[in-house]
Amino acid sequence: MEAIVMAWSEQLRSAGYKITRQRRAVLQVLAERNAHWRPLEVYQRARQRCPALGLTTVYRTLDILCELGLVQRVHLEQGCHSFAPVSQGHSHHLICRKCGEVTEFEGCDLSPLLERVSRSTGFVIEEHWLELFGTCPACQEE
Repeated sequence: MEAIVMAWSEQLRSAGYKITRQRRAVLQVLAERNAHWRPLEVYQRARQRCPALGLTTVYRTLDILCELGLVQRVHLEQGCHSFAPVSQGHSHHLICRKCGEVTEFEGCDLSPLLERVSRSTGFVIEEHWLELFGTCPACQEE
């Protein structure tokens, strides 16, 4: 966890951002587990480490981390979004409906579909997201 926090901190510094106690608390929460976090969850957990943290700081930090490609929005079935750490390269998410674990996977190979959609609609498709919902192996055993 600490290695992730240090790497993210360095990338924030390189992009011109200061690493305040509040930002560090947000980074620590996001690095805790491989899951998606709603902003309010990040706020509540990070306040345990830094009581001076404000919800606005959490949202700003999440936006900055998204811009830098360190976390990405995970769109949930209920229409709200949460955030999950991003690995290198193009990947997608498997999301456990019971525990919230987020597992990344690669190799969606949607190229034929994207080409067909582009041809039929005239859109130039620039990116896509793929999120699959189900039950992780640990929750299946329960």
